[in-house]
Amino acid sequence: MKRSGPLFTLLAGLVLALFMLSVNATSGTGSSSYSDTSSDASDASDASDASEPTASPTTSAPGDRPSPTRTTTPTPSATPAKRPPSDARYAGRTDDDSASIAITLRDGEAVAYFCDGRATESWLKGDVEDDGSMRLTGKHGAKLDGRIVGDKVRGTVEIRKRTWAFTAPKTRKPAGVYRATTEVRGEKLDGGWIVQADGSQVGILTRDGEPAKAPRLDPATGTVALTDGGRLTARPVVP
Repeated sequence: MKRSGPLFTLLAGLVLALFMLSVNATSGTGSSSYSDTSSDASDASDASDASEPTASPTTSAPGDRPSPTRTTTPTPSATPAKRPPSDARYAGRTDDDSASIAITLRDGEAVAYFCDGRATESWLKGDVEDDGSMRLTGKHGAKLDGRIVGDKVRGTVEIRKRTWAFTAPKTRKPAGVYRATTEVRGEKLDGGWIVQADGSQVGILTRDGEPAKAPRLDPATGTVALTDGGRLTARPVVP
């Protein structure tokens, strides 16, 4: 019976040793499991971070870039400005119906005659601009400012500090402006006539500087019969 005591002691030590080994094994396995879970979580976090879009722009190759679309705005066809006629006649009256005016155009130049049929008259000339405007001048500061508007010339005439507005519609022969300058028996004669589209006419004949109402002009022949039996031949005036 005395020999069984040490045996029990030995068995108890073995059981204790086996128990300690079992505890250590169990503890080591738990530690390894925790470490692996942590690693998986980290990997998942990295994968999640990698799946999120980044703020840095992506650079594509030049050949991959879409070419910009160019919008072409249609250009309206240019409408050329209407130039004044190269050869035309205009004849009309002042707005107050007190005088007549006639203008002849040729190759960008103009000549005009203003006449009230009594004592006031003026010959004016100048250039016609591409837009149809004209500024003609005459003796003693006379001037005409006008513009071709459609088939008319509208403007003003200033003579001896008096101004008249006028409208002169486009017309054709025999309407227009005529002039005769000559010397008869030592007397200088200078006559101007305006023939309107309706055949009416007005004119002034100046004898040695004295203006007076002009005798009637025959537009078909240009003949003017003078009161003293003489004759004049008037011709259309052109620039």
